[in-house]
Amino acid sequence: MEAQHVFLVGAKGLASYGGYETFINKLTEYHKNNGRIKYHVACKANGSGCMDPKKTEGAVMLSDHEFLYHNAHCFLIHVPEKIGSAQAIYYDVVALRECIRLIKEQKIKHPIVYIMACRIGLFMRRFYKEIHKLGGKVYLNPDGHEWMRAKWSKPIQKYWKISEQMMIKWSDFVICDSINIEKYIHKCYDGKGIKGRSPKTIYVAYGAETRKSKLADDDEKLLAWYKSKGIKPHEYY
Repeated sequence: MEAQHVFLVGAKGLASYGGYETFINKLTEYHKNNGRIKYHVACKANGSGCMDPKKTEGAVMLSDHEFLYHNAHCFLIHVPEKIGSAQAIYYDVVALRECIRLIKEQKIKHPIVYIMACRIGLFMRRFYKEIHKLGGKVYLNPDGHEWMRAKWSKPIQKYWKISEQMMIKWSDFVICDSINIEKYIHKCYDGKGIKGRSPKTIYVAYGAETRKSKLADDDEKLLAWYKSKGIKPHEYY
């Protein structure tokens, strides 16, 4: 069976701290022995939050800008730091260009390009059309109400809002990590997609361990922990 290639764009790396970074780290870890999925991950090569594979346990260098980690193919994107707050936009755009280059070079069929955050809406129409021409799909993991954050000036807030709208429009599937984000997207963008379509969404929670506990319900270690905390099963959060 041919592997499904998934390109992950928007996180700074796999082993650094952050919501998207932790998500990708765990995603690739869980699937590292799954031959049906092949991940390709864009990683920031320099600046704040960058990933240094030479200092990352388990990373295997393939070239000066490529490495394997959890059996995922990772590639480094250098970002000019002098462009300030535009670094994130530059990073995503260049990463997407590299994804498209790899898809063409390796003749990858039906790739999925999974983008985290809504930073590059003004460029998304072009990328969406190019990815579709290659037989691919665009998945989006929006970052909530980024445009509302007080740290941004009014012009930047306006840009983030427009960018969010365009990202939602030019995506095949929107994966929401919050029920409220999913509700917000439908409230704001239903009927505003391509040819008046509403966004196709799904709610998928992440951020917590989902593996079943190895401890039985009556294990002495578990019961002792309950006692030490003064709690009972199903009576705490």
